[in-house]
Amino acid sequence: MLFDTTVRKELARGFGATLVVILTIVLTSFLIRTVGQAASGSIAPQDVVLLLGYVTLGHLPTILACSLFVAVVITIGRMYRDSEMAIWFASGVGLSRFVRPVLRMAWPVLLVIGLLLLFVWPWGNRSRTELQERYQQRGDLSRVTPGVFQSSRDGRRVFFVERGPTSAVAPAAAVDEASDPGKAQTPETTSARNVFILTQNDRGESVTTARSGRLETQAGSGDTFLVLERGQRSDVNLDSGESTVSRFEDYRVLANQRQARSAQVQPPKAVSTLDLIRQPTPRHQGELTWRLGMLLAAGNLLLLGLAMSASNPRRASNWNLLLALLAFLVYFNLVGLSQAWVASGRLGMATALVALHGSAFALAVALLWWRDHAAVVAWWPRRRPAGTSPPDMVGNTA
Repeated sequence: MLFDTTVRKELARGFGATLVVILTIVLTSFLIRTVGQAASGSIAPQDVVLLLGYVTLGHLPTILACSLFVAVVITIGRMYRDSEMAIWFASGVGLSRFVRPVLRMAWPVLLVIGLLLLFVWPWGNRSRTELQERYQQRGDLSRVTPGVFQSSRDGRRVFFVERGPTSAVAPAAAVDEASDPGKAQTPETTSARNVFILTQNDRGESVTTARSGRLETQAGSGDTFLVLERGQRSDVNLDSGESTVSRFEDYRVLANQRQARSAQVQPPKAVSTLDLIRQPTPRHQGELTWRLGMLLAAGNLLLLGLAMSASNPRRASNWNLLLALLAFLVYFNLVGLSQAWVASGRLGMATALVALHGSAFALAVALLWWRDHAAVVAWWPRRRPAGTSPPDMVGNTA
């Protein structure tokens, strides 16, 4: 009882400290990346914190598994360096006896990893995808920021306004229904001052500037037009090099064409686990292989961490920790590789899970057995040449 309690407390303290360090590093990296995406216009600036939460929830299973693995390696390795393991070994406690307290400490974390992988992971990816698509599918003029050059969704237009769009009550004569019955009167209009538009196509490019502009929405189709007033347009033909300059008092530009968007197929990582099971396509089976494989890998890494934590107390180096981290990276890359093989149809899901994780489990058990029986293997009787004495009985033959 004392042995189990002591080991569990040491592992719990190591896991807590490791989790805080890794989570801080990962959150800082994700925050820098998310802020960079917001600065480049890929996501809305007001959604940075929300998107950071979705990304963190998606990577939390990997963070927890890595924290467990590193905690086991560091804690048991410290016990080797402080000669605590020598005392336990001398008391008849082998390395395999540490499996039970490690599993008793880690099973709540493994349960959380399983719940995150099976339920939270698809929900977070689906919410993050919807958030990014909703921002990317907004109108071109809604991207405009005062004093900033902003490109359209297709990249063919660049907008610039000196003063941002403002809503104001417009008179009924804002749209001339007699000249264009397709237009409808709206109680609100959106206006801007000092508008600049650069438009590029396959034949050339044009630069349009205007003193002011306003938005008008066409009834029925829902298309939004930018009506420019008192400006000029310069067209350049890239093939011939000819340029044309024209002035206008009233000029209409299609700003946002509303189109019926068909329902997009969600990526496998955003599909719930039950739907993956109900629709066993190769891509869905590949995603299911990854989710189950991450959970199995977290359990196997506990055994591998026990086996790879042995160190010589006479050496101050941490080669065992470096080798353990290398094994962690290789294992999780193999999990991703198995997902790709199953998704491409090269390998079945059951075969991939048994081949990879069964091999990892067998390797961990073999390493644990070797660590427990290292002394026996070292002193195993060997065949000696005739006429020689055992090594401990050899004297001075000079």
